Amino acid sequence: MRRFLAPAVLCALLLTTPALAGNGGVAPVEPASPNAERINDSYYWVSIFTGAIFVLVQATLIIFIVRYRRRRRARTEDGAQVHGNTNIELAWTIAPVLILVAIGTFVFYKLPGIQNVPDASAQGGRVDIEVKGYRYYWNYTYPNGVIAVDTLRAPADQNVRLEISAPDFEVIHSWWIPALGGKRDAIPGVTTDVWFRARTPGIYRGQCAEFCGIQHARMKAAVEVLPRGEFESWLEDEARAQENGTSDLGEQTFAGACAKCHGLAGEGDIGPRLQGNGLLDDPEAIEEVVRNGRGEMPPVGRDWEDRQLDALTEYLKEELLGGS
Repeated sequence: MRRFLAPAVLCALLLTTPALAGNGGVAPVEPASPNAERINDSYYWVSIFTGAIFVLVQATLIIFIVRYRRRRRARTEDGAQVHGNTNIELAWTIAPVLILVAIGTFVFYKLPGIQNVPDASAQGGRVDIEVKGYRYYWNYTYPNGVIAVDTLRAPADQNVRLEISAPDFEVIHSWWIPALGGKRDAIPGVTTDVWFRARTPGIYRGQCAEFCGIQHARMKAAVEVLPRGEFESWLEDEARAQENGTSDLGEQTFAGACAKCHGLAGEGDIGPRLQGNGLLDDPEAIEEVVRNGRGEMPPVGRDWEDRQLDALTEYLKEELLGGS
């Protein structure tokens, strides 16, 4: 038996090395917003106690296994009897209470900075963005009416408030970008909010955190943080482009709302093939399917603005109608 122990331990160490290289999912991602930083602080504070308790329990278990092993005692003979110990019993009663008080005090101290949305009049101002969860994409609407799908653009070093909901014909989703704070459920007919203040430009990725159906795993999200001036320029330019029908809103909408079931080129996946489908030449037929669904397909755009539907209709006609 012993000759197999060393190889088994070596294999276990080799298998754990790749996981440890990326922290194995044990530690949270590097925070990029003050509220995410407070969440991480709370996580590590709790981990101190749970880690210590784990080590204590495992060490005690090993000590008991060694100390009270059978040795040469007959199987029918009772081992050494251990009777009550008042001091130990008091210790394991008081210690958990003190641990819970320490954890609770720290978490409640951090909580306001996690969940309380900074006031719009706070230094630097605030951008409010509407976020709606659909199967299986995220739809964003900015204060000036700009619409985006799946990838949210936001200014660096400025408070951003997200008003999160889902249409009343939808299921529950959950918005979560780990580097930018905690998750919030997108509940049909209910609006919740969450905020972040990304310190540096970059792309921060996340995933719907509530199982919402067969394509749940493909309901991803991203926040692209831009320097403030660049963000404001993009927002103005995009508003004009969407007003004039020259933006890529149709392509965004197809990639988010359609391609996850029908394929990136409309070749078909869990949904039917769209390439070359004559229905794409009939705007009224497209609207009927998008707004009311068909068969297993949900009404992915029942409450879309007309310009989003028009952008998708134009994209489908140009890119897929002539497909082979």
